[in-house]
Amino acid sequence: MGNILLVSENEDIITNYKILFGKKPYKFQSCADETSIYDYIEISQPDLIILDELLEFPDIKTTIKKIKSNLDNVQILLLTNGECVDEEISKLVSGFLFNKFSDNLIVSTINTYLKTKNNLDKLSEKNKDLADSLYRLNVLYNTSSQFAGTLDTKKLIDYMIEGLDKSLSFDLTCTIFFGLKNEPVLIVNSLYDISEELMSALKLRAILNYKSLFENKNAPFEIDEKALKIIKYIKNPNNKFTFSIFQYDNMFAPIDLGDNFFGCIEIFKQNHFSTDDATYFQTIVQQVSLPLKSAGLYQEIIEKNLELEKLERVKSEFISIVSHELRTPLTPIKNALSILSSGRCGALGENAVKFIDMAKRNVENLTSIINDILDINKIEAGKMDFNYKLMNIHSVIENVKNNFDCVAKEHEITLTANEQENLPEIYADSQRLDQVLTNLVSNAIKFTPTGKKITITSELKNASEIKTNSYFEDEIQNLKGNYVIVSVIDEGIGIKKENLRKAFDKFTQIENSLSRKAGGTGLGLPIAKQLIKAHKGSIWCDSEENKGSSFHFALPVITESIEGKTIQKELL
Repeated sequence: MGNILLVSENEDIITNYKILFGKKPYKFQSCADETSIYDYIEISQPDLIILDELLEFPDIKTTIKKIKSNLDNVQILLLTNGECVDEEISKLVSGFLFNKFSDNLIVSTINTYLKTKNNLDKLSEKNKDLADSLYRLNVLYNTSSQFAGTLDTKKLIDYMIEGLDKSLSFDLTCTIFFGLKNEPVLIVNSLYDISEELMSALKLRAILNYKSLFENKNAPFEIDEKALKIIKYIKNPNNKFTFSIFQYDNMFAPIDLGDNFFGCIEIFKQNHFSTDDATYFQTIVQQVSLPLKSAGLYQEIIEKNLELEKLERVKSEFISIVSHELRTPLTPIKNALSILSSGRCGALGENAVKFIDMAKRNVENLTSIINDILDINKIEAGKMDFNYKLMNIHSVIENVKNNFDCVAKEHEITLTANEQENLPEIYADSQRLDQVLTNLVSNAIKFTPTGKKITITSELKNASEIKTNSYFEDEIQNLKGNYVIVSVIDEGIGIKKENLRKAFDKFTQIENSLSRKAGGTGLGLPIAKQLIKAHKGSIWCDSEENKGSSFHFALPVITESIEGKTIQKELL
Protein backbone atom coordinates (compact mmCIF):
# COMPACT_ATOMS: atom_id res chain seq x y z
CA MET A 1 0.00 0.00 0.00
CA GLY A 2 2.92 2.33 0.63
CA ASN A 3 6.61 2.82 1.32
CA ILE A 4 7.11 4.49 4.73
CA LEU A 5 10.32 5.94 6.19
CA LEU A 6 10.48 6.91 9.86
CA VAL A 7 13.30 9.24 10.93
CA SER A 8 13.72 9.04 14.72
CA GLU A 9 16.14 8.00 17.52
CA ASN A 10 13.37 6.96 19.91
CA GLU A 11 13.43 3.15 20.06
CA ASP A 12 9.94 2.96 21.55
CA ILE A 13 8.48 4.97 18.64
CA ILE A 14 10.47 2.92 16.10
CA THR A 15 9.28 -0.37 17.66
CA ASN A 16 5.65 0.75 17.81
CA TYR A 17 5.62 1.96 14.17
CA LYS A 18 7.39 -1.19 13.03
CA ILE A 19 4.63 -3.28 14.65
CA LEU A 20 1.97 -1.10 12.98
CA PHE A 21 3.53 -0.97 9.49
CA GLY A 22 6.11 -3.75 9.36
CA LYS A 23 3.81 -6.14 7.56
CA LYS A 24 2.24 -6.11 4.12
CA PRO A 25 0.84 -4.08 2.41
CA TYR A 26 3.36 -1.65 3.86
CA LYS A 27 7.09 -1.37 3.34
CA PHE A 28 8.59 0.14 6.48
CA GLN A 29 12.11 1.40 7.18
CA SER A 30 13.60 3.66 9.85
CA CYS A 31 16.76 5.72 10.19
CA ALA A 32 18.17 8.07 12.80
CA ASP A 33 20.03 10.87 10.95
CA GLU A 34 19.85 13.16 7.96
CA THR A 35 22.54 11.38 5.92
CA SER A 36 20.67 8.09 6.18
CA ILE A 37 17.58 9.77 4.72
CA TYR A 38 19.38 10.60 1.45
CA ASP A 39 20.97 7.15 1.27
CA TYR A 40 17.56 5.52 1.60
CA ILE A 41 16.00 7.85 -0.98
CA GLU A 42 18.60 6.75 -3.54
CA ILE A 43 17.85 3.05 -2.91
CA SER A 44 14.07 3.05 -2.45
CA GLN A 45 11.93 6.12 -2.98
CA PRO A 46 9.52 6.42 -0.01
CA ASP A 47 5.92 7.57 -0.48
CA LEU A 48 5.72 9.00 3.04
CA ILE A 49 8.39 10.25 5.45
CA ILE A 50 7.79 10.77 9.19
CA LEU A 51 10.22 13.22 10.81
CA ASP A 52 10.54 13.16 14.60
CA GLU A 53 10.84 16.77 15.79
CA LEU A 54 12.97 15.60 18.70
CA LEU A 55 15.69 14.47 16.30
CA GLU A 56 18.29 17.17 16.02
CA PHE A 57 18.62 18.42 12.40
CA PRO A 58 21.22 21.03 11.40
CA ASP A 59 18.41 22.78 9.54
CA ILE A 60 15.14 20.84 9.34
CA LYS A 61 13.59 23.33 6.88
CA THR A 62 16.47 22.85 4.42
CA THR A 63 16.22 19.07 4.88
CA ILE A 64 12.49 19.07 4.05
CA LYS A 65 13.04 21.21 0.94
CA LYS A 66 15.83 18.95 -0.25
CA ILE A 67 13.71 15.82 0.23
CA LYS A 68 10.82 17.36 -1.71
CA SER A 69 13.14 18.40 -4.54
CA ASN A 70 14.28 14.77 -4.95
CA LEU A 71 10.89 13.05 -4.60
CA ASP A 72 7.72 13.83 -6.53
CA ASN A 73 4.55 14.13 -4.44
CA VAL A 74 6.24 12.69 -1.31
CA GLN A 75 4.16 13.14 1.87
CA ILE A 76 6.16 14.48 4.85
CA LEU A 77 4.58 14.26 8.31
CA LEU A 78 6.08 15.89 11.41
CA LEU A 79 5.89 13.73 14.54
CA THR A 80 5.33 16.21 17.38
CA ASN A 81 3.91 16.60 20.85
CA GLY A 82 1.99 19.61 19.51
CA GLU A 83 3.31 22.11 22.00
CA CYS A 84 5.12 24.49 19.64
CA VAL A 85 5.60 24.07 15.88
CA ASP A 86 7.52 26.55 13.75
CA GLU A 87 5.15 28.34 11.32
CA GLU A 88 7.51 27.96 8.30
CA ILE A 89 7.90 24.24 8.98
CA SER A 90 4.11 23.94 9.13
CA LYS A 91 3.94 25.30 5.58
CA LEU A 92 6.57 22.87 4.31
CA VAL A 93 5.20 19.57 5.71
CA SER A 94 2.09 17.75 4.49
CA GLY A 95 0.69 17.20 7.99
CA PHE A 96 1.31 16.19 11.58
CA LEU A 97 1.31 13.07 13.73
CA PHE A 98 0.91 13.68 17.44
CA ASN A 99 2.59 11.48 20.04
CA LYS A 100 -0.71 11.15 21.92
CA PHE A 101 -2.45 9.59 18.88
CA SER A 102 -3.79 6.09 19.40
CA ASP A 103 -2.49 3.31 17.15
CA ASN A 104 -5.73 3.25 15.16
CA LEU A 105 -5.59 6.99 14.60
CA ILE A 106 -1.92 6.74 13.54
CA VAL A 107 -2.76 4.00 10.99
CA SER A 108 -5.77 5.96 9.75
CA THR A 109 -3.74 9.17 9.35
CA ILE A 110 -0.90 7.37 7.55
CA ASN A 111 -3.37 5.65 5.20
CA THR A 112 -5.03 8.97 4.41
CA TYR A 113 -1.72 10.55 3.37
CA LEU A 114 -0.69 7.47 1.40
CA LYS A 115 -3.96 7.71 -0.53
CA THR A 116 -3.23 11.39 -1.10
CA LYS A 117 0.22 10.43 -2.44
CA ASN A 118 -1.34 7.80 -4.72
CA ASN A 119 -3.93 10.26 -6.05
CA LEU A 120 -1.27 12.88 -6.68
CA ASP A 121 0.82 10.34 -8.58
CA LYS A 122 -2.17 9.43 -10.74
CA LEU A 123 -2.92 13.09 -11.37
CA SER A 124 0.72 13.76 -12.27
CA GLU A 125 0.69 10.84 -14.67
CA LYS A 126 -2.49 12.11 -16.30
CA ASN A 127 -1.03 15.59 -16.54
CA LYS A 128 2.10 14.10 -18.05
CA ASP A 129 0.02 12.16 -20.58
CA LEU A 130 -1.99 15.27 -21.32
CA ALA A 131 1.14 17.36 -21.78
CA ASP A 132 2.59 14.65 -24.02
CA SER A 133 -0.61 14.54 -26.09
CA LEU A 134 -0.67 18.32 -26.40
CA TYR A 135 2.97 18.31 -27.47
CA ARG A 136 2.32 15.66 -30.10
CA LEU A 137 -0.76 17.48 -31.35
CA ASN A 138 1.35 20.60 -31.68
CA VAL A 139 3.95 18.59 -33.62
CA LEU A 140 1.20 17.27 -35.91
CA TYR A 141 -0.15 20.79 -36.44
CA ASN A 142 3.29 22.25 -37.20
CA THR A 143 4.15 19.34 -39.48
CA SER A 144 0.85 19.75 -41.35
CA SER A 145 1.58 23.47 -41.72
CA GLN A 146 5.01 22.65 -43.13
CA PHE A 147 3.44 20.16 -45.56
CA ALA A 148 1.00 22.82 -46.73
CA GLY A 149 3.76 25.38 -47.21
CA THR A 150 5.85 23.62 -49.85
CA LEU A 151 5.63 21.67 -53.09
CA ASP A 152 9.23 20.48 -52.83
CA THR A 153 9.23 16.68 -52.50
CA LYS A 154 12.59 16.55 -50.70
CA LYS A 155 11.38 19.05 -48.11
CA LEU A 156 8.14 17.10 -47.65
CA ILE A 157 10.07 13.90 -46.81
CA ASP A 158 12.38 15.90 -44.50
CA TYR A 159 9.36 17.39 -42.70
CA MET A 160 7.84 13.92 -42.29
CA ILE A 161 11.06 12.55 -40.74
CA GLU A 162 11.38 15.63 -38.52
CA GLY A 163 7.79 15.25 -37.31
CA LEU A 164 8.35 11.55 -36.51
CA ASP A 165 11.55 12.37 -34.63
CA LYS A 166 9.86 15.04 -32.51
CA SER A 167 6.80 12.93 -31.65
CA LEU A 168 8.41 9.47 -31.34
CA SER A 169 12.14 10.07 -30.70
CA PHE A 170 13.17 7.20 -32.98
CA ASP A 171 16.65 5.67 -33.19
CA LEU A 172 16.60 4.86 -36.90
CA THR A 173 14.35 5.23 -39.95
CA CYS A 174 14.72 3.71 -43.42
CA THR A 175 12.61 5.37 -46.11
CA ILE A 176 12.37 4.14 -49.69
CA PHE A 177 11.13 7.11 -51.72
CA PHE A 178 10.35 7.29 -55.41
CA GLY A 179 11.10 10.73 -56.78
CA LEU A 180 9.17 12.45 -59.52
CA LYS A 181 11.23 10.59 -62.14
CA ASN A 182 10.34 7.29 -60.43
CA GLU A 183 13.95 6.74 -59.38
CA PRO A 184 14.05 5.07 -55.94
CA VAL A 185 16.30 6.33 -53.17
CA LEU A 186 16.85 4.89 -49.66
CA ILE A 187 16.92 7.69 -47.08
CA VAL A 188 18.43 6.65 -43.74
CA ASN A 189 18.06 8.88 -40.67
CA SER A 190 20.04 7.46 -37.78
CA LEU A 191 20.95 8.41 -34.23
CA TYR A 192 24.35 6.69 -34.59
CA ASP A 193 26.67 5.79 -37.45
CA ILE A 194 26.11 2.59 -39.45
CA SER A 195 28.74 0.15 -40.68
CA GLU A 196 28.81 -0.96 -44.33
CA GLU A 197 27.68 -4.47 -43.34
CA LEU A 198 24.72 -3.15 -41.33
CA MET A 199 23.82 -0.72 -44.13
CA SER A 200 23.71 -3.60 -46.61
CA ALA A 201 21.38 -5.49 -44.27
CA LEU A 202 19.13 -2.44 -43.82
CA LYS A 203 19.06 -1.91 -47.57
CA LEU A 204 18.01 -5.53 -48.21
CA ARG A 205 15.38 -5.32 -45.46
CA ALA A 206 13.92 -2.10 -46.92
CA ILE A 207 13.66 -3.65 -50.39
CA LEU A 208 12.00 -6.80 -49.00
CA ASN A 209 9.55 -4.63 -47.05
CA TYR A 210 8.68 -2.77 -50.24
CA LYS A 211 8.18 -5.97 -52.23
CA SER A 212 6.05 -7.49 -49.45
CA LEU A 213 3.44 -4.77 -50.07
CA PHE A 214 2.80 -6.21 -53.56
CA GLU A 215 3.06 -9.96 -53.10
CA ASN A 216 -0.03 -10.75 -55.17
CA LYS A 217 0.24 -7.97 -57.73
CA ASN A 218 2.77 -6.06 -59.76
CA ALA A 219 4.83 -3.49 -57.87
CA PRO A 220 4.41 0.06 -59.24
CA PHE A 221 8.18 0.49 -59.58
CA GLU A 222 11.13 -1.81 -60.06
CA ILE A 223 14.10 -1.52 -57.72
CA ASP A 224 17.62 -2.32 -58.89
CA GLU A 225 19.30 -3.37 -55.65
CA LYS A 226 22.78 -2.55 -56.94
CA ALA A 227 21.81 0.86 -58.30
CA LEU A 228 19.63 1.91 -55.34
CA LYS A 229 20.98 5.25 -54.15
CA ILE A 230 21.47 5.66 -50.38
CA ILE A 231 21.33 9.00 -48.56
CA LYS A 232 22.44 8.96 -44.90
CA TYR A 233 21.81 11.52 -42.16
CA ILE A 234 23.71 10.69 -38.93
CA LYS A 235 23.09 12.64 -35.71
CA ASN A 236 25.98 11.25 -33.62
CA PRO A 237 28.76 9.81 -35.80
CA ASN A 238 30.96 9.07 -32.77
CA ASN A 239 28.86 6.01 -31.87
CA LYS A 240 27.81 3.10 -34.06
CA PHE A 241 24.77 0.87 -34.22
CA THR A 242 25.27 -2.89 -34.23
CA PHE A 243 23.07 -5.64 -35.64
CA SER A 244 21.17 -5.51 -32.33
CA ILE A 245 19.13 -2.74 -34.00
CA PHE A 246 17.00 -5.53 -35.48
CA GLN A 247 15.94 -6.46 -31.94
CA TYR A 248 14.49 -2.97 -31.41
CA ASP A 249 10.78 -2.37 -31.61
CA ASN A 250 9.76 -1.25 -35.12
CA MET A 251 6.83 0.01 -37.21
CA PHE A 252 6.36 -0.04 -40.98
CA ALA A 253 3.94 1.78 -43.32
CA PRO A 254 3.51 2.57 -47.02
CA ILE A 255 3.47 6.21 -48.13
CA ASP A 256 0.54 6.22 -50.52
CA LEU A 257 -2.72 7.89 -51.42
CA GLY A 258 -5.23 5.78 -53.29
CA ASP A 259 -3.54 4.64 -56.48
CA ASN A 260 -0.62 7.02 -55.92
CA PHE A 261 2.36 5.24 -54.37
CA PHE A 262 5.34 7.28 -53.19
CA GLY A 263 7.36 4.84 -51.07
CA CYS A 264 7.47 3.19 -47.65
CA ILE A 265 9.08 3.78 -44.26
CA GLU A 266 10.27 1.64 -41.34
CA ILE A 267 11.10 3.14 -37.97
CA PHE A 268 13.15 1.58 -35.12
CA LYS A 269 13.21 2.44 -31.42
CA GLN A 270 14.94 0.71 -28.50
CA ASN A 271 11.95 1.28 -26.22
CA HIS A 272 8.59 -0.19 -27.08
CA PHE A 273 6.13 1.77 -29.20
CA SER A 274 2.75 2.39 -27.58
CA THR A 275 -0.65 2.33 -29.26
CA ASP A 276 -0.56 6.12 -29.33
CA ASP A 277 2.87 5.97 -30.96
CA ALA A 278 1.44 3.81 -33.74
CA THR A 279 -1.41 6.29 -34.26
CA TYR A 280 0.95 9.26 -34.54
CA PHE A 281 3.21 7.32 -36.88
CA GLN A 282 0.39 6.39 -39.25
CA THR A 283 -1.09 9.90 -39.10
CA ILE A 284 2.11 11.71 -40.08
CA VAL A 285 2.95 9.19 -42.82
CA GLN A 286 -0.52 9.54 -44.32
CA GLN A 287 -0.49 13.32 -43.98
CA VAL A 288 2.50 13.65 -46.29
CA SER A 289 0.82 11.67 -49.10
CA LEU A 290 -1.55 14.39 -50.32
CA PRO A 291 1.15 17.12 -50.49
CA LEU A 292 3.40 14.66 -52.33
CA LYS A 293 0.64 14.12 -54.89
CA SER A 294 0.18 17.90 -55.22
CA ALA A 295 3.95 18.32 -55.60
CA GLY A 296 3.95 15.73 -58.37
CA LEU A 297 1.13 17.48 -60.19
CA TYR A 298 2.87 20.83 -59.72
CA GLN A 299 6.09 19.45 -61.17
CA GLU A 300 4.17 18.03 -64.13
CA ILE A 301 2.65 21.47 -64.72
CA ILE A 302 6.11 23.07 -64.63
CA GLU A 303 7.45 20.52 -67.09
CA LYS A 304 4.44 20.95 -69.38
CA ASN A 305 4.84 24.73 -69.24
CA LEU A 306 8.50 24.40 -70.16
CA GLU A 307 7.51 22.18 -73.08
CA LEU A 308 4.85 24.68 -74.14
CA GLU A 309 7.31 27.56 -73.88
CA LYS A 310 9.73 25.61 -76.02
CA LEU A 311 7.00 24.84 -78.55
CA GLU A 312 5.96 28.50 -78.50
CA ARG A 313 9.52 29.57 -79.28
CA VAL A 314 9.76 27.01 -82.06
CA LYS A 315 6.39 28.16 -83.41
CA SER A 316 7.44 31.82 -83.34
CA GLU A 317 10.71 31.04 -85.08
CA PHE A 318 8.90 28.89 -87.64
CA ILE A 319 6.30 31.60 -88.33
CA SER A 320 9.00 34.23 -88.69
CA ILE A 321 11.05 32.10 -91.07
CA VAL A 322 8.09 30.92 -93.16
CA SER A 323 6.51 34.38 -93.28
CA HIS A 324 9.81 35.91 -94.35
CA GLU A 325 10.33 33.24 -97.00
CA LEU A 326 6.79 33.79 -98.29
CA ARG A 327 6.98 37.57 -98.25
CA THR A 328 10.36 37.73 -99.99
CA PRO A 329 9.14 36.39 -103.38
CA LEU A 330 5.86 38.33 -103.12
CA THR A 331 7.64 41.67 -103.64
CA PRO A 332 9.09 40.81 -107.08
CA ILE A 333 5.81 39.10 -108.05
CA LYS A 334 3.88 42.24 -107.11
CA ASN A 335 6.34 44.44 -109.03
CA ALA A 336 6.16 42.19 -112.07
CA LEU A 337 2.36 42.30 -112.08
CA SER A 338 2.43 46.12 -111.79
CA ILE A 339 4.80 46.37 -114.78
CA LEU A 340 2.61 44.05 -116.82
CA SER A 341 -0.60 45.90 -115.95
CA SER A 342 1.04 49.29 -116.79
CA GLY A 343 1.53 48.20 -120.41
CA ARG A 344 5.30 48.75 -120.39
CA CYS A 345 5.77 45.22 -121.69
CA GLY A 346 3.24 45.66 -124.47
CA ALA A 347 -0.47 45.94 -124.87
CA LEU A 348 -2.59 43.35 -123.01
CA GLY A 349 -5.85 41.82 -124.04
CA GLU A 350 -9.02 42.17 -121.97
CA ASN A 351 -8.66 38.68 -120.51
CA ALA A 352 -4.99 39.22 -119.69
CA VAL A 353 -5.80 42.41 -117.76
CA LYS A 354 -8.56 40.57 -115.95
CA PHE A 355 -6.24 37.75 -114.85
CA ILE A 356 -3.41 40.10 -113.89
CA ASP A 357 -5.81 42.13 -111.70
CA MET A 358 -6.96 38.88 -110.11
CA ALA A 359 -3.34 37.92 -109.42
CA LYS A 360 -2.62 41.35 -107.91
CA ARG A 361 -5.64 41.07 -105.59
CA ASN A 362 -4.49 37.62 -104.43
CA VAL A 363 -0.96 38.89 -103.87
CA GLU A 364 -2.40 41.70 -101.72
CA ASN A 365 -4.53 39.20 -99.80
CA LEU A 366 -1.58 36.90 -99.21
CA THR A 367 0.57 39.84 -98.12
CA SER A 368 -2.18 40.89 -95.68
CA ILE A 369 -2.41 37.34 -94.27
CA ILE A 370 1.36 37.16 -93.78
CA ASN A 371 1.38 40.59 -92.11
CA ASP A 372 -1.42 39.49 -89.75
CA ILE A 373 0.49 36.35 -88.76
CA LEU A 374 3.68 38.35 -88.18
CA ASP A 375 1.82 40.99 -86.16
CA ILE A 376 0.13 38.50 -83.82
CA ASN A 377 3.44 36.72 -83.40
CA LYS A 378 5.19 40.00 -82.49
CA ILE A 379 2.43 40.97 -80.06
CA GLU A 380 2.55 37.62 -78.26
CA ALA A 381 6.34 37.82 -78.07
CA GLY A 382 6.17 41.41 -76.77
CA LYS A 383 8.19 42.67 -79.74
CA MET A 384 5.60 44.95 -81.36
CA ASP A 385 6.97 48.49 -81.74
CA PHE A 386 4.82 51.52 -80.88
CA ASN A 387 5.38 55.20 -81.64
CA TYR A 388 3.17 57.04 -79.16
CA LYS A 389 2.49 60.77 -79.51
CA LEU A 390 -0.27 63.30 -78.83
CA MET A 391 -2.87 63.16 -81.59
CA ASN A 392 -6.56 63.58 -82.44
CA ILE A 393 -8.60 60.55 -83.46
CA HIS A 394 -10.20 62.56 -86.28
CA SER A 395 -7.13 62.15 -88.53
CA VAL A 396 -7.27 58.36 -88.24
CA ILE A 397 -11.02 58.19 -88.98
CA GLU A 398 -10.70 60.53 -91.95
CA ASN A 399 -7.80 58.54 -93.43
CA VAL A 400 -9.53 55.16 -93.06
CA LYS A 401 -12.82 56.50 -94.51
CA ASN A 402 -11.04 57.95 -97.54
CA ASN A 403 -9.23 54.66 -98.12
CA PHE A 404 -12.46 52.64 -98.07
CA ASP A 405 -14.80 55.01 -99.93
CA CYS A 406 -14.08 53.40 -103.28
CA VAL A 407 -14.27 49.86 -101.88
CA ALA A 408 -17.64 50.62 -100.25
CA LYS A 409 -19.01 52.04 -103.52
CA GLU A 410 -17.88 48.92 -105.39
CA HIS A 411 -19.97 46.87 -102.94
CA GLU A 412 -22.83 49.37 -103.17
CA ILE A 413 -22.52 50.13 -99.45
CA THR A 414 -22.86 53.63 -97.97
CA LEU A 415 -19.89 54.51 -95.71
CA THR A 416 -20.30 57.61 -93.54
CA ALA A 417 -18.59 59.22 -90.56
CA ASN A 418 -20.41 60.87 -87.67
CA GLU A 419 -17.84 62.47 -85.36
CA GLN A 420 -18.23 64.59 -82.25
CA GLU A 421 -16.52 67.93 -82.68
CA ASN A 422 -13.58 69.18 -80.61
CA LEU A 423 -12.65 65.79 -79.14
CA PRO A 424 -9.68 65.98 -76.73
CA GLU A 425 -6.30 64.58 -77.66
CA ILE A 426 -5.19 61.07 -76.94
CA TYR A 427 -1.70 59.64 -76.52
CA ALA A 428 -1.41 56.93 -79.17
CA ASP A 429 0.35 55.37 -82.14
CA SER A 430 -1.65 56.63 -85.14
CA GLN A 431 -0.37 53.85 -87.39
CA ARG A 432 -1.59 51.15 -85.00
CA LEU A 433 -4.99 52.84 -84.52
CA ASP A 434 -5.25 53.09 -88.31
CA GLN A 435 -4.59 49.34 -88.40
CA VAL A 436 -7.36 48.67 -85.84
CA LEU A 437 -9.96 50.86 -87.56
CA THR A 438 -9.00 49.52 -91.01
CA ASN A 439 -9.63 46.02 -89.75
CA LEU A 440 -13.04 46.90 -88.29
CA VAL A 441 -14.21 48.75 -91.43
CA SER A 442 -12.85 46.00 -93.70
CA ASN A 443 -14.78 43.37 -91.72
CA ALA A 444 -17.91 45.49 -91.81
CA ILE A 445 -17.71 45.73 -95.61
CA LYS A 446 -17.10 41.98 -95.91
CA PHE A 447 -20.16 41.07 -93.88
CA THR A 448 -22.59 43.80 -95.01
CA PRO A 449 -24.90 43.06 -97.97
CA THR A 450 -25.25 45.52 -100.85
CA GLY A 451 -27.58 48.47 -100.33
CA LYS A 452 -26.81 48.68 -96.60
CA LYS A 453 -24.94 51.28 -94.54
CA ILE A 454 -21.79 51.45 -92.38
CA THR A 455 -21.18 54.33 -89.99
CA ILE A 456 -17.98 55.32 -88.17
CA THR A 457 -18.67 57.38 -85.03
CA SER A 458 -16.58 59.06 -82.36
CA GLU A 459 -17.60 60.61 -79.04
CA LEU A 460 -16.34 61.50 -75.58
CA LYS A 461 -17.66 59.45 -72.63
CA ASN A 462 -16.90 58.94 -69.00
CA ALA A 463 -16.16 55.33 -68.03
CA SER A 464 -19.33 55.27 -65.90
CA GLU A 465 -21.41 55.99 -69.01
CA ILE A 466 -20.03 53.13 -71.09
CA LYS A 467 -22.49 50.26 -71.39
CA THR A 468 -22.10 46.84 -73.00
CA ASN A 469 -23.54 43.33 -72.94
CA SER A 470 -22.70 40.75 -70.28
CA TYR A 471 -20.05 39.08 -72.46
CA PHE A 472 -17.74 42.10 -72.34
CA GLU A 473 -18.39 43.53 -68.87
CA ASP A 474 -14.88 42.50 -67.81
CA GLU A 475 -13.45 44.61 -70.63
CA ILE A 476 -14.83 47.89 -69.31
CA GLN A 477 -15.13 47.37 -65.56
CA ASN A 478 -11.57 48.63 -64.88
CA LEU A 479 -11.93 51.78 -67.00
CA LYS A 480 -11.77 55.08 -65.10
CA GLY A 481 -11.97 58.67 -66.25
CA ASN A 482 -12.80 59.99 -69.74
CA TYR A 483 -12.40 58.06 -72.98
CA VAL A 484 -12.75 58.68 -76.71
CA ILE A 485 -15.08 55.98 -78.02
CA VAL A 486 -14.77 54.99 -81.69
CA SER A 487 -17.48 52.75 -83.15
CA VAL A 488 -18.01 50.98 -86.47
CA ILE A 489 -21.72 50.24 -86.91
CA ASP A 490 -22.96 48.12 -89.81
CA GLU A 491 -26.21 46.64 -91.08
CA GLY A 492 -24.63 43.29 -91.87
CA ILE A 493 -25.30 39.66 -91.06
CA GLY A 494 -24.73 40.11 -87.34
CA ILE A 495 -23.51 37.60 -84.76
CA LYS A 496 -25.47 35.25 -82.53
CA LYS A 497 -25.34 36.25 -78.85
CA GLU A 498 -23.66 33.00 -77.84
CA ASN A 499 -20.88 33.63 -80.40
CA LEU A 500 -20.03 37.17 -79.33
CA ARG A 501 -17.30 36.03 -76.93
CA LYS A 502 -15.55 34.16 -79.77
CA ALA A 503 -15.29 37.27 -81.93
CA PHE A 504 -11.82 38.18 -80.60
CA ASP A 505 -10.42 34.62 -80.48
CA LYS A 506 -7.50 33.77 -82.73
CA PHE A 507 -8.17 31.92 -85.99
CA THR A 508 -11.93 32.12 -85.38
CA GLN A 509 -14.66 33.14 -87.76
CA ILE A 510 -18.32 32.91 -86.85
CA GLU A 511 -19.74 30.24 -89.10
CA ASN A 512 -22.37 31.26 -91.66
CA SER A 513 -22.67 31.39 -95.44
CA LEU A 514 -21.35 34.93 -95.88
CA SER A 515 -18.38 34.46 -93.56
CA ARG A 516 -17.35 31.36 -95.49
CA LYS A 517 -17.36 33.40 -98.70
CA ALA A 518 -15.41 36.24 -97.09
CA GLY A 519 -12.57 34.00 -95.86
CA GLY A 520 -9.59 35.43 -93.93
CA THR A 521 -7.21 34.30 -91.19
CA GLY A 522 -9.39 35.20 -88.24
CA LEU A 523 -6.49 37.21 -86.78
CA GLY A 524 -7.72 40.73 -87.47
CA LEU A 525 -9.84 41.16 -84.35
CA PRO A 526 -7.36 39.47 -81.97
CA ILE A 527 -4.67 41.83 -83.30
CA ALA A 528 -6.98 44.79 -82.84
CA LYS A 529 -7.70 43.73 -79.26
CA GLN A 530 -4.00 43.51 -78.40
CA LEU A 531 -3.24 46.87 -80.02
CA ILE A 532 -6.02 48.59 -78.08
CA LYS A 533 -4.87 46.88 -74.89
CA ALA A 534 -1.38 48.33 -75.51
CA HIS A 535 -3.04 51.77 -75.48
CA LYS A 536 -4.60 51.09 -72.03
CA GLY A 537 -8.00 50.92 -73.70
CA SER A 538 -10.72 48.34 -74.27
CA ILE A 539 -12.55 46.89 -77.25
CA TRP A 540 -15.92 45.12 -77.40
CA CYS A 541 -18.85 44.46 -79.69
CA ASP A 542 -22.65 44.28 -79.72
CA SER A 543 -24.63 42.41 -82.33
CA GLU A 544 -27.87 40.73 -83.23
CA GLU A 545 -28.11 38.11 -85.92
CA ASN A 546 -29.34 39.49 -89.27
CA LYS A 547 -29.60 43.00 -87.79
CA GLY A 548 -26.00 44.16 -87.88
CA SER A 549 -23.05 44.59 -85.55
CA SER A 550 -21.29 47.44 -83.81
CA PHE A 551 -17.63 47.27 -82.76
CA HIS A 552 -16.35 49.81 -80.24
CA PHE A 553 -12.97 50.70 -78.78
CA ALA A 554 -12.20 53.14 -75.97
CA LEU A 555 -8.99 55.18 -75.69
CA PRO A 556 -8.03 57.15 -72.57
CA VAL A 557 -8.03 60.92 -72.86
CA ILE A 558 -4.96 62.94 -71.93
CA THR A 559 -5.96 65.67 -69.47
CA GLU A 560 -4.33 67.80 -66.78
CA SER A 561 -5.72 65.47 -64.12
CA ILE A 562 -3.51 63.12 -62.17
CA GLU A 563 -5.24 60.22 -63.84
CA GLY A 564 -4.45 61.54 -67.30
CA LYS A 565 -0.78 62.04 -66.43
CA THR A 566 -0.60 58.54 -65.05
CA ILE A 567 -1.95 57.12 -68.32
CA GLN A 568 0.49 59.19 -70.34
CA LYS A 569 3.38 58.07 -68.19
CA GLU A 570 2.43 54.41 -68.56
CA LEU A 571 2.29 54.72 -72.35
CA LEU A 572 5.62 56.48 -72.43
